[in-house]
Amino acid sequence: QVQLVESGGGLVQAGGSLRLSCAASGRTFSIYVMGWLRQAPGKEREFVAAISSKGASTHYADSVKDRFTISRDNAKNTVYLQMNSLKPEDTAVYYCNAGATIAAVSRGLGSWGQGTQVTVSS
Repeated sequence: QVQLVESGGGLVQAGGSLRLSCAASGRTFSIYVMGWLRQAPGKEREFVAAISSKGASTHYADSVKDRFTISRDNAKNTVYLQMNSLKPEDTAVYYCNAGATIAAVSRGLGSWGQGTQVTVSS
């Protein structure tokens, strides 16, 4: 099973940008679909973005489309989430997820990291 460690969260003003990283252990990173989900206080965890194993296709929640970009570097066993034009409603703990399919990752059925806090002030 893959181990995941997120980083890059922090406090940013509305309209700002952050880049999250998720580093994975193991030599099988390139076989996994990777994704990001988030959970805001008092809310259920929700899908943010996913990327196929080779990076050929990406999927986004409507709420982040055109603002966030998911990418991966299989040589570095890392997946990224570039977040631009951040809004206060993007405030949440962001989690990395590794799974077998886009569908599985979008439902959070794969392996989890510990999360990284993103706070967007108005």
